[in-house]
Amino acid sequence: MIRKHFAGFAASALALAVTAQAFAGTVTTDGADIVVKTKGGLEVATTDQNFSFKLGGRLQADYGSFDGFYTKNGDSGDAAYFRRAFLELGGTVYKDFKYQLNYDFSHNSGNSDDGYFDEASMSYVGFKPVTIRVGRFDPDFGLEKATSSKWITAMERNSAYEVADWVNTHENGMGIQVSGTAADMFYGSASLTSKDINDEDGKGVKQFNGRIVLAPMNKGGDVLHFGLNVAARDLNDAAFDSRIRPRLGARGVATTGGNDAGSNGNRATFGGGLGLNASNLTAVGAYDTDTVFGGEFAFATGPFSVQAEALSRKMKADSNAYQDVKTSGFYGQLAYTLTGESRAYKLDGGKFDAIKPENKQFGAWEVFYRYDSIKVDDKNIVVSSATRETGDAKANVNTLGVNWYANEAVKLSLNYSKVSTDKITNANGDDSGDSIVGRVQYVF
Repeated sequence: MIRKHFAGFAASALALAVTAQAFAGTVTTDGADIVVKTKGGLEVATTDQNFSFKLGGRLQADYGSFDGFYTKNGDSGDAAYFRRAFLELGGTVYKDFKYQLNYDFSHNSGNSDDGYFDEASMSYVGFKPVTIRVGRFDPDFGLEKATSSKWITAMERNSAYEVADWVNTHENGMGIQVSGTAADMFYGSASLTSKDINDEDGKGVKQFNGRIVLAPMNKGGDVLHFGLNVAARDLNDAAFDSRIRPRLGARGVATTGGNDAGSNGNRATFGGGLGLNASNLTAVGAYDTDTVFGGEFAFATGPFSVQAEALSRKMKADSNAYQDVKTSGFYGQLAYTLTGESRAYKLDGGKFDAIKPENKQFGAWEVFYRYDSIKVDDKNIVVSSATRETGDAKANVNTLGVNWYANEAVKLSLNYSKVSTDKITNANGDDSGDSIVGRVQYVF
């Protein structure tokens, strides 16, 4: 019922956005005048800045083909799906309060059983430069996660995040976050979130995130960025899905809400997962704390940029029947804009932003290379199986890609990835595979 009503609202809102194109400008009223803008979506605001709303969104349509390790039998598989289909509504109420509603019609963000609100939050900005945010939103962890999915360089975020996939996703929980900037070079945030995993008493599992960024250069296309992150959750009295199952850059092997490779898609379990029940949950009392530390680095000058992140996770056992599970991962990325444009950067949020084409006829062209590496140390695996040997399971992914920013609204991407693994294979014995994925993106 909620989805039905929201779909009706979305259709009405889009119709309003189209109709409003003819009325862009200033509207005089008996109160504060209203300014209507239609560039990059529909935005309406009062001239006293007390009230505003902006309607926008993003559509990302993907097609991928992959083989080897990415499939269970090693033969080629493919998938066509909407990676994201967002309708976004945000604005201001009485100047100091801001709201944001992002609804994902693709089902690829969030949990398909509990709705598709990627974000539903309220923020108080009256304590400038401090912002207090409450509601559903992704906790702050990592540079690439902070950067919008519209403007990340590769089509999928790095594989290091996948060895600790809970650190920067809301999992349909609710939270509170305090963030702010200082001295034109510092950004920090701290949050407490109640996730949708419950303990034995029905209490939601609590998660703490902290992030601090130092950016002594952050203007005019010149960026020097350092960051530290921490995330922790208490699993002592909770049953949870402990499996570590990276997609390694090929979402099409197993999508959350779209067409995928079906039973032949190989989203392999690198570790965790000991003692799972029929619902893929590890028993209550198996593990105690789950802690992740991370570091960030980025440098950009003109059309050139480099960025890297690393993280380390420890899932501490709380039962003699279990051993600690340790994971780590990192990536390094080089990117260059052939047409000379720089990547935008925002200190508030510690993140990169859009590349805006200077040539309206040819757009902006960007090429990049990224190297991902992950390792899973799970000593609960004491007997080798047909697909997982004892010892540390590892994976490396080399990705080459090109992005064409046709204009500020349309972006076309093509990524080729080569994966190689150690101590883990598919059912056919393959320890390598290839993936090629293309995307058409429209932002409004």
